[in-house]
Amino acid sequence: MEKIQINPNRLQWCCNALDIDIDYLSKHIKIAKQTLDMAMQNQTVLSVAQLQKIAKYFKRNLLFFIDPSDIQENKIYSIAFRTINNKEPIHSPKLRAFIERVEKQRLVYIDLLEDINEPIEKNWKTKLEFNTKNIKQISTNIRQWLNLPINYKFDDLREAIESKGIMVFISNGYKGKWQIKKNENIRGFSLYYDILPIIVITKQASEGAQAFTLMHELAHLLLHKESAIDNEENFYSYRGKEKEANEFAGNLLIPDNFLNQIDVQVLVNLDIAQYDNYLKQYKQSWCVSGEAILVRLLVNNKISNTHYQNYKNYKKDQLEEMKKNQARPIPRNYRYREPVKMFGKPFVYAVFDAFNNKHITLAKASKYLDDLKISDIHKLEKYV
Repeated sequence: MEKIQINPNRLQWCCNALDIDIDYLSKHIKIAKQTLDMAMQNQTVLSVAQLQKIAKYFKRNLLFFIDPSDIQENKIYSIAFRTINNKEPIHSPKLRAFIERVEKQRLVYIDLLEDINEPIEKNWKTKLEFNTKNIKQISTNIRQWLNLPINYKFDDLREAIESKGIMVFISNGYKGKWQIKKNENIRGFSLYYDILPIIVITKQASEGAQAFTLMHELAHLLLHKESAIDNEENFYSYRGKEKEANEFAGNLLIPDNFLNQIDVQVLVNLDIAQYDNYLKQYKQSWCVSGEAILVRLLVNNKISNTHYQNYKNYKKDQLEEMKKNQARPIPRNYRYREPVKMFGKPFVYAVFDAFNNKHITLAKASKYLDDLKISDIHKLEKYV
């Protein structure tokens, strides 16, 4: 059987990126450590099948490990990726692959816009001046900039941001290459580019939670002008840029004049289990969670920390109970709609415009739309 010699520096680089060693790799891909040690000493010992295992584990192609040249990170990872990786090292190969896939989809979108003669550079870089000592005023200005109505749903918020020339992805709730798994503990990330920056959020339990994540990531782009990756803990931070992003999201979604509509005395005299029902109309109108409202009330000194913590504990217990009684996964009856949820309407429109004007083939359109079947592509075109 033919054996292959690899570039050991490239294999070592991949291990370093995921913070693992050869011993760990050996156990997870089931190749003898002795064989891998010999490969790392420039010996020709790996079979094609073994190299395929290595390549699959690191989400790379075979030629990547055979290439004799040195690694040039600036050619493999964008500045945006390197920025978030430096902030919080990404050791998961699946998450790394997901972020790279998002960046490639952005390049596809740029090519499509060029094909159909649509402007690529929009007005996402607002000329507003941001003094982060006055987050409330910034939030008010950005609400006006986004031209948000008084009542809105998540899709309205998303479309307002997309209209400014920002791509918004939502990780798919089903298994597949566009899913960020829950064990990654990632709620969202933003990738800063001068043209067509990206916001990615995970599919969450409620649209209110998604809306808060969306605005948190928008803060990193507009206020901080940088890429960022955020886990669950960042949304409870009281320090630095994460604190600013949380205050921005809270004040933008729930301005003081919204908050003043709530009769706090009635609220605090209710049982904790009744909070959600009392706040229901506000949650629906403003696309926020009950917790987001209570945080704003707490910050404005309208409720005590005890009220907030009791509610938070109640919701935590409720969530645990829901997980225990979780039903079987919902069938994918509306598979054809998923690209709209994942990539947004502007991207889907661009794909169909390019296809209808014969700039891309139907096969290409399918590839760009998460490999939809031909029948589903036709359903999607009618849907949008």
